[in-house]
Amino acid sequence: MPVFMVEREIPGITMEQLGDAQKSAIETSDRYSAEGRAVRYIRTAWVPSESRGMCFFEAVDAETVKAVNEDAGIPFTRISEALDLTP
Repeated sequence: MPVFMVEREIPGITMEQLGDAQKSAIETSDRYSAEGRAVRYIRTAWVPSESRGMCFFEAVDAETVKAVNEDAGIPFTRISEALDLTP
């Protein structure tokens, strides 16, 4: 399945709020998958000094990733197909 990178800029977010957003992304992805729309949250990379980050999802298409993030209530600026080069 393709991997998608979700870019975010969330000024003023606390680490607790970031953790809550991550939990929401995981739970929403799990719910979508249980409903037959294959999507999996992979991980987040966050740059605190810039209040921006990237979250990675595995999914059938970008529209599914967009829907997950919108339903989870997590703001994003862009969704792009990416290559996960984790060794």
